[in-house]
Amino acid sequence: MNLIRVNNVLKQMEERGMDHLIISDPSSINYLIGYDNHPGERMYALVLSLDGHHTLFLNRLFYLDQELDLNIIWYDDTEDGPAKIAEVLKEAHCVGIDKNWEARFLMRVMELANEECCFELGSICVDYVRMHKDEEEIDLMRQSSLLNDQAIDQVIQLCAQGNLTEKQVAKQLDGIFQSLGCSGNSFEPIVGYGANGADGHHGCDDSTLKPGDSIVIDMGGLYQGYCSDMTRTVFYKEVSDKQREVYELVKKANEAAEAMIKPGVRLCDIDKTARDIISEAGYGPNFNHRLGHFIGRDVHEYGDVSASFDMPVEPGMIFSIEPGIYIQGEFGVRIEDLVLVTEDGCEVLNHYPKDLMIIG
Repeated sequence: MNLIRVNNVLKQMEERGMDHLIISDPSSINYLIGYDNHPGERMYALVLSLDGHHTLFLNRLFYLDQELDLNIIWYDDTEDGPAKIAEVLKEAHCVGIDKNWEARFLMRVMELANEECCFELGSICVDYVRMHKDEEEIDLMRQSSLLNDQAIDQVIQLCAQGNLTEKQVAKQLDGIFQSLGCSGNSFEPIVGYGANGADGHHGCDDSTLKPGDSIVIDMGGLYQGYCSDMTRTVFYKEVSDKQREVYELVKKANEAAEAMIKPGVRLCDIDKTARDIISEAGYGPNFNHRLGHFIGRDVHEYGDVSASFDMPVEPGMIFSIEPGIYIQGEFGVRIEDLVLVTEDGCEVLNHYPKDLMIIG
């Protein structure tokens, strides 16, 4: 168990009036106790208590190959797992609930709980702590992004051959990451040729390249449990004046947002800086998503760089800066980096060039 992380979560619980917290997200459980499990349909939960009696609930089919310094309650498929949790909560007054916990487990616990017990959404207690990376996590995120820089260079070289479909390029990514020491992709990669690049979450298909196509490449790897994420847009053989204008505009928005990041600056204002640049050039409606998302053990963690998040940034936060312009039926451009908030500014974790690139 990582006592520093657990104690930070307990502090958040106390500030919010929760005496117990049920955590079901496997990534968060691993973050707190150093045990990785993929439970599938079975109930899997860590219950933290302000009194220090923390309990992990495990189905007997799970394999435990390490000592865990907390109480473990085992159950099997014939037993009522939620009832075992309810028994631990019999003296609870306010229980925080993980946003990911299935209703079929939660409803049973609520049915058996004492009448005075209240239940609240408690994910913020873990989410807020996970927003602030410690030095070990920062080092892993730096390395993960370094490997992503190397991987995207190989992907761009594949695209430059000009004879591979989007699917064929994307299919090679998992092997590229593994060859670099990653366990594989951190998410399903996006490779969008030409008009397909105007779909921000395009699913790779059998499209092939033609001269003048933009190529949007959004990819990331998983290194020792930590995710990378980066987008670069390149052009095949030639680039039009309109494509060049859009590309330079997106790059300007990306760099302006990164330049203003420092402790105390609000996430919504970072988004506004990039969005204003694109809107003033007449492409506001073509930038149709938030500027960024937080990242770490999961590729999308709690926290948005968007108009709806007015939280000031703090040292140790890592999030993406990814403005884009998408012109339906023509092409798309997105440029994405990960940034680490430092004591007096930010560190861009990606170092792959952002100058306009023509390949092939």
